[in-house]
Amino acid sequence: MTRKERTRRVLEYFQNHHPVAETELKHDNPFELVVAVILSAQCTDKRVNKLTPALMERFPTPEAMAGADQKEILPYIASCSYPNNKAKHLAGMARVLMEEFNGRVPDDIKNLQRLPGVGRKSANVIASVIYDKPAMAVDTHVFRVSRRLGLTRHAQNPHQAEQQLIENIPEYLIPRAHHWLILHGRYICTARKPKCDQCPLTELCQYYQNNTPSAPPT
Repeated sequence: MTRKERTRRVLEYFQNHHPVAETELKHDNPFELVVAVILSAQCTDKRVNKLTPALMERFPTPEAMAGADQKEILPYIASCSYPNNKAKHLAGMARVLMEEFNGRVPDDIKNLQRLPGVGRKSANVIASVIYDKPAMAVDTHVFRVSRRLGLTRHAQNPHQAEQQLIENIPEYLIPRAHHWLILHGRYICTARKPKCDQCPLTELCQYYQNNTPSAPPT
């Protein structure tokens, strides 16, 4: 089976069984999503969702956060991973939004990466969630799941995986495909002990075929 055919069948499954796929980061507007995405680096969405209500109540707009310094933001995110760096990023991000983008979250990947704390993966998340752009964000879940399923081949880093994935995923499905792969990796195809006994994609999965002697070949 070719990667293209495998990708088509995987996407077909998700379309039929999980047509709605969204970020688990809670947000009410683009600015709140940027804040949540910055906080989510090496931190669970569940933890981020506990922190953001109080943080956003105190700094509800880019203007409000831009007027704060790192020490003012830090207490609100102290239980998050790398809070000092993230507090610095949040203050810097808000200032750049105000100074360069009139307080509006840009929709361009390159411009999004001008925001402190926003790398390519984060920019892709923001662009796809807010603006429905065909941007494939490759985090650890997407990288792992796409490799195990066989949607990528010999990808050495997230950028290579991103390029291989978008070759075979229709543009209009890319925003949802990102979430399908993340959620599958978060709850089924976990890093240490993948739940193959609960997975509906084993007949398509190269990892399963290679690690289960009784599995029929794909």
